[in-house]
Amino acid sequence: MTLTFNPEKYKELLTAYLPKLIKTEAENEEVLAIVEDLMHRERTPEENELYQLLITLIEKFEHEYYQPEQPHTPQSILLFLLEQSDKTKADLQAILDSENLVDNILNGNQKITPELAQKLGDFFHVEASLFVIV
Repeated sequence: MTLTFNPEKYKELLTAYLPKLIKTEAENEEVLAIVEDLMHRERTPEENELYQLLITLIEKFEHEYYQPEQPHTPQSILLFLLEQSDKTKADLQAILDSENLVDNILNGNQKITPELAQKLGDFFHVEASLFVIV
């Protein structure tokens, strides 16, 4: 017996899971959990289509998010640490004593001085050299 693709069942799956572009690590983890569940069972044609769609979204996110071939800038490292630590821009403003300075750094309009790098390193518990261009 050949299983045929049922658009109505697929529509129900899409409505239940609401797949969308993945923008954060947390969203990626949620989608990975769904894929893992689908991976370990016999899938209907509709579930297989959803499975392939979710894998495509995960691959796109991971390629863009991790970008191993791209050189990391102090700003990209700062943004990554900010997101991963669940700290906010307001937390940075508190340690750097300036909203304007934080905005300029995050936008790439302000270089991170060795003094600022040390404050950021202490704040995130990482080496200050991560924030300095050699």
